[in-house]
Amino acid sequence: METAAQKIAFVGTGQMATAMSAGFVRSLLKPEQISGYDPFPAAREHFQKATGTGATVSDSLDKVLSGATVIVLAVKPQVMSAALQQVAVSIKGSPLVVSVAAGVTIARLAAGLPEGTRVVRVMPNTPCLIGKGASGLTPGPTATQDDVQLVVQLLSTIGIVETVTESLLDAVTGLSGSGPAYVFQMIEALSDGGVKMGLPRATATRLAAMTLLGSAEMLLTTGQHPGVLKDGVTSPGGTTIAGLHAMETGGVRAALMNAVEAATLRSRQLGQT
Repeated sequence: METAAQKIAFVGTGQMATAMSAGFVRSLLKPEQISGYDPFPAAREHFQKATGTGATVSDSLDKVLSGATVIVLAVKPQVMSAALQQVAVSIKGSPLVVSVAAGVTIARLAAGLPEGTRVVRVMPNTPCLIGKGASGLTPGPTATQDDVQLVVQLLSTIGIVETVTESLLDAVTGLSGSGPAYVFQMIEALSDGGVKMGLPRATATRLAAMTLLGSAEMLLTTGQHPGVLKDGVTSPGGTTIAGLHAMETGGVRAALMNAVEAATLRSRQLGQT
């Protein structure tokens, strides 16, 4: 399916939809190929600014879905049932439906849409705004190989894509979907540590952010196990092992594992509401 022929309609123009649309425009699509529906003016305005003046942004769902070949459901899980009811009566033709809602199963999506609607579930994250996203993807039983290839092509322009079974999408949500928040908190904490030891705030924050960025790029580029790379920084009796010991004493490793687990379990809960 050629991307030049696609019209992408976002139902919901919040943070994730805005990140995705801006990423698509930056990498692959034209603003004219994107439309967005949202009842809230502030959300529509932010989406329009990020996507471009050529995008169609409206509080009329019929207008936004008109001619759409792909519909992206980008609403909160708690309001998905209401959104599906609206989309089901406004949908025209046989567009592919892509959901980015945490926890909402393919079976539940299919049950709320016209019979035979092709569905793909995706869990992206906000760094897709700058082309560094990490997304998980699960196709529904009626989705075609062309559908999957199209979604992979779109998501690949804004980061990496991993295809997983649906039972693992909640774990993707807990890890990479919620993960940017964990990383931002880590950067803030590292910056606080630098400030505590005398560094100016701006300097500490830039050093902390670049340290995480460079370390992640180094791991992806070398393909080495993170433990091996960690050992490469850690000299016997040196500064790094002292810092690592403090992290272990503070339970940082367990806290991060617990964060992924808690977010995964919450994603499962949201799918049941």
